[in-house]
Amino acid sequence: AGVAASYYSGNPWIGVLVSVLTGGFIAFIHAIISVKYAGDQIVSGTGINILALGFTAYMTQIIWGNRGASESVNGIADITLPFIKDIPVIGAIIGTHSPLVYLMPVVTVLSYIVLFKTPFGLRVRAVGEHPTAAETAGVNVFKIKYICIILSGMLAGLGGAFLSLSHLNLFTRGMTGGRGFIAMAAMIFGKWMPFGVFGSGLLFGFADALQMRLQSLGILPPQIILMIPYLLTVAILAGVVGKAIAPSDYKPYKKE
Repeated sequence: AGVAASYYSGNPWIGVLVSVLTGGFIAFIHAIISVKYAGDQIVSGTGINILALGFTAYMTQIIWGNRGASESVNGIADITLPFIKDIPVIGAIIGTHSPLVYLMPVVTVLSYIVLFKTPFGLRVRAVGEHPTAAETAGVNVFKIKYICIILSGMLAGLGGAFLSLSHLNLFTRGMTGGRGFIAMAAMIFGKWMPFGVFGSGLLFGFADALQMRLQSLGILPPQIILMIPYLLTVAILAGVVGKAIAPSDYKPYKKE
């Protein structure tokens, strides 16, 4: 959606906005299924992923006449932070990136503040841990769930906007390459905490960057190198899943 919006408008930031809104809309559909109708979250999410895979291929065919990929569109240019770029080592790593990359620490800090320093965040945590007790205290459980699911979808849309409008400047079928599942692993490894998830995201991002660099060196067969981020995911989850304390509410909540 973001690539199409950038293609027609010529403005990549319009594409980012459309990506965020589209992510929120898809999450709203997921919320209706999993919250209102108490459907299984995993089944709903899997179904939406399969639907999205086919729908995006169809729309790519309609707009560009090619189911595999879109044409290149106007993307978001990288920016350079003048006070960081000249720092040895660090400047080369974080001195020049997409504005969306620099937005992520801001989102992380805001998420922490909202979750742990505001009444709304207290309600969110209460609904996640014990919705029945939250409802007894007067919290509108369904409303909180809808808000959180839609916000998460909007953030997922922002991630898609980075991949398509900042990283590649086009859409290709299957371009995520399983990164969504790596994001779920990062969430578990980060123990569902904003800063923990941010740090684990950096770790998995490093693994992804490492495999790209190793491919250029030709040290190992490319098939093995491409496995690095996913092998790291499996290795980390094998040691962490049993120790991580997850939110207790994974089942659909039914009002009593």
